[in-house]
Amino acid sequence: MSDLAAPAREAPAQATFRVLVVDDDPDMAAFLARLLKAAGMGVDTVGDGKSALASVAAGMPDLILLDVMLPDMSGFQICERLKSTPATALVPIVLVTALEDHQSRVRGIEAGADDFLSKPVRREELIARVNTLRRLHETRKELEGRRLGAEVQRKEALRKAFSRYVSPQLAERIIAEDTGDTPFEPGAQRISVVALFADLRGFTRLTESVEVDEVVGMLNEYFAVMTDAAYRHDGTIFSMAGDSLLVGFNVPFPQPDAALRAWQTARDMVSGFRPVLEGWMRRGGLSTGVGIGIASGEAIIGNIGSPHHMSYTIIGNAVNTAARLQQLAKAGEVLLSGPVYEAIRKHIEPSAARPKGDLALRGKVEATSVYSVQLGGG
Repeated sequence: MSDLAAPAREAPAQATFRVLVVDDDPDMAAFLARLLKAAGMGVDTVGDGKSALASVAAGMPDLILLDVMLPDMSGFQICERLKSTPATALVPIVLVTALEDHQSRVRGIEAGADDFLSKPVRREELIARVNTLRRLHETRKELEGRRLGAEVQRKEALRKAFSRYVSPQLAERIIAEDTGDTPFEPGAQRISVVALFADLRGFTRLTESVEVDEVVGMLNEYFAVMTDAAYRHDGTIFSMAGDSLLVGFNVPFPQPDAALRAWQTARDMVSGFRPVLEGWMRRGGLSTGVGIGIASGEAIIGNIGSPHHMSYTIIGNAVNTAARLQQLAKAGEVLLSGPVYEAIRKHIEPSAARPKGDLALRGKVEATSVYSVQLGGG
């Protein structure tokens, strides 16, 4: 019996269907193994419950022949444990027993056994039952493979859809927490956001002297820097029109540090654009730069459009204020609304921020407190 304490890996390398035989009688285990090998199956043998569980953990068998009477635990207990574990629940289990009473059969069914073999085991019955379960198991595996393939395709479609708006990290979080719904609710929501608007200064005028193909290439370079910066700090991109970009924070997931994320995004946008601007200058002497406005406040988030075309967008006071600030910002300048500045002031050198006072912004009834941070010419 001690020879059966550990799995005996005796199967031929070409065997693809593997059976784990669990029996504390070495002669019975060897007899069952011989019959199964003759039928072209791979066989592992163990002699107690603990070794059986260890063998399953080391390498999932395709079927288990499980003696009911074992020295350390019963076959019923092992069966219950394996069937209650998601990773092993689908492995077919045949209880091999000399118990013929009705109560034992019911106990085996309750434990989750797929079939029964009575001792003494007859070769024809053994092979017939194993082959039946083998076909069933292969059908299950095929169906599970199809299900997993469909799930992979569904999640890839979700990943592609979400990546239009959010960073790869947020897209993976949405997929990992997938419950059938998405954070992009079909109805409108009113929430607090931090909005960032970025725009190229004077780019429209500059493009009048540049070929169309070159303009497209320049915008692609520009937006690559802008979107990378936004995604680096888990911003959500709401619109990309002309040379303007709108990024929201605290949506679709709460971000207690939304103002800081917006500020860090603005810094990365300006610094990341400098090498691009230098390349433009070398190629054609084009001089421009990024102007950025950041504001916080309530906004309405939701899908807006028609039955034929929808856009997940953001509208409201925070967006309007950020847009007005962006229009006033010079190249390399970030204009912050008062609440945004107060939320991040400890992250800005006192000498770097210059108060511009309360400004009357177009379209707003009340004046807005504004602070300016000049990050460079880019």
